[in-house]
Amino acid sequence: MNAISVKNVVKVYESGTKALNGVDLEIKKGDFFALLGANGAGKTTLIGILTGLVNKTSGTAKVFDIDIDKDHNAAKRLMGVVPQEFNFNIFEKVIDIVAQQAGYFGIPRREALKRAEPILKNLDLWEKRDQPARALSGGMKRRLMIARALINDPILLILDEPTAGVDVELRHGMWDYLQKKNKEGTTILLTTHYLEEAEQLCKEVAIIKDGEVVKTGSVKKLIGSLEHQTYVLTVSKLSVEKINGYDIKKIDDNTVEVDVGMHQTVNDLVNVLNDHGIIVQDLRPKGNRLEQLFLTILNGKS
Repeated sequence: MNAISVKNVVKVYESGTKALNGVDLEIKKGDFFALLGANGAGKTTLIGILTGLVNKTSGTAKVFDIDIDKDHNAAKRLMGVVPQEFNFNIFEKVIDIVAQQAGYFGIPRREALKRAEPILKNLDLWEKRDQPARALSGGMKRRLMIARALINDPILLILDEPTAGVDVELRHGMWDYLQKKNKEGTTILLTTHYLEEAEQLCKEVAIIKDGEVVKTGSVKKLIGSLEHQTYVLTVSKLSVEKINGYDIKKIDDNTVEVDVGMHQTVNDLVNVLNDHGIIVQDLRPKGNRLEQLFLTILNGKS
């Protein structure tokens, strides 16, 4: 069974804007899946359709084999959703925001409070439970939205930019918790502009461009399809622009960028430079590999 099955979904807004143009997408049960695309590519529209906030123009969308048009309420009970924007009352207490969400699923308050405790503890919010949401930092508010989305014990968690504006330490803490939920069996659909996040967390990825899915597959396989990876090197003084087939882009007297092909190794590059009397003092990838693939596709090179 697929957690999400989307076939030939089209969305045309009243203004005439075609946000989705025949999207096909399948996400397996238990997957941790990244949906990537530039702003305006159609990611949020697709999520809106899956969650019932946006009416599609045509096509079919199913959540665990439930057609969202035929039984949206049944599909929604299986989902937890974390939107991009904060959409809770900032004057309400943290515990009340979570418990009230449970009420929408028919969960009594006493049961909701029991469920909330382990969730808030796992997200480091338990000590803040009696504080109004406005007292939380931006990162803590993001965690509160995740806690609220989990209160109905969903088997599908949809996260739309869940770590936007969150500092590095909090972001990694959220990563750990999401990985734990995925290992426990929760299917997760993630959209993010932090591509290192997608590479670190996700097993499968789809890239959407201009309302169409243009690339999909395992993260490992797609990264392996790259023709080259760019490295930034700190070297002894360098004056040449090409050595034994390597094109060298000079940043300053001691910093260069070099593309290493899929059939080459970093050791090959270092050895070639050493043969020419150039000592490599430091070496690191430029960006991450998924980011490089993403930019290649967006620029129409793949």
